[in-house]
Amino acid sequence: MKTATPSTARAINDRLALDLLLERGPLSAPQLRSLTGLSRPTVSDLIERLIGGGLIEVAGESGEDRRGPNARLYGLVAGRAHVAGVDLRRDTVHVTVADLTGRTVGSAARPVGGDLVDLVEGVLAEAAGRRSLDAVVVGAPGLVAPRNGELVSSNDVPGWRPGLVTSWRERLGGVPVVLENEANLAAVAESRDGVAQDAEDFVLLWLGDGVGAAVVLGGRLRRGASGGAGEIGFLEVDGTAFCNVVTSSVARGLARTEFATRIAKGAAAFVTLLDPGLVVLGGECGMEGGAELAEEVAARLRDLAPAPTEVRASTVTGNPVLQGAVLTALDLARDRVFGASATP
Repeated sequence: MKTATPSTARAINDRLALDLLLERGPLSAPQLRSLTGLSRPTVSDLIERLIGGGLIEVAGESGEDRRGPNARLYGLVAGRAHVAGVDLRRDTVHVTVADLTGRTVGSAARPVGGDLVDLVEGVLAEAAGRRSLDAVVVGAPGLVAPRNGELVSSNDVPGWRPGLVTSWRERLGGVPVVLENEANLAAVAESRDGVAQDAEDFVLLWLGDGVGAAVVLGGRLRRGASGGAGEIGFLEVDGTAFCNVVTSSVARGLARTEFATRIAKGAAAFVTLLDPGLVVLGGECGMEGGAELAEEVAARLRDLAPAPTEVRASTVTGNPVLQGAVLTALDLARDRVFGASATP
């Protein structure tokens, strides 16, 4: 067994402290010592190093009447990096820009039309203002190949063509740009901030204008060999493709009981094969149906699937695809920025 080198130990300690500051907000040196278990000299060196690297700064004091080094509160430099999440749908593109702490600092939206490279570049520039971006994650319908991050099949977004991801990177001066399936990003948001925070295994059914699903097992998204994991829309239910019987336009003409029955028939395939223990109803229909729809789907699922399965409606507020895109972009940026904090 190899012993960690001093530079490796510093990198580990730095990341531990940065993650604590990210999770808990400003902390004093004594609080960092208590939470990390590190010695006083190690924490002092760590603070000096992170301040010198432009990652943390003095953010106040821990008491009105207290003074001195132990009273200082240290917080992340929020503007050290900025990221963008993009939700590219068939009719509209939405962008949110966030700082390193995840705070939203800009947003913009435009109707889809014309060249998609120009469109996305323009909306990003509008949302970011004068801020440079460190990572961009784009959510869109369709299968995204894990090997190269490009779309495998048509997604009905007007103007979509091969090579868009590469073109976006070039336009943004080499900024990392990642394409991800919209349902997968919604599942990221659900696992971090929504109803699936306590679940290592779950399936999210995306029910709206488009129909799909995301599979999370062991706390990780499962994309499949070609990016097709979760493409439940192609499944035949009673002789008809699932995507044709549960869209938002179809749901408007159905009684809730009938709609729940149709959803349960699709969900039963996942439950039978994967036994996830939890099915989350997302998308416009899942969120609008709420707990009442989830209860009816669960009741019907008990008669169709062999494993006990809980069904919950999504609780992510706002746009879950956009939220998942921002969270994913933040992971990329933090790994790069935090990983570069230690000096040899």
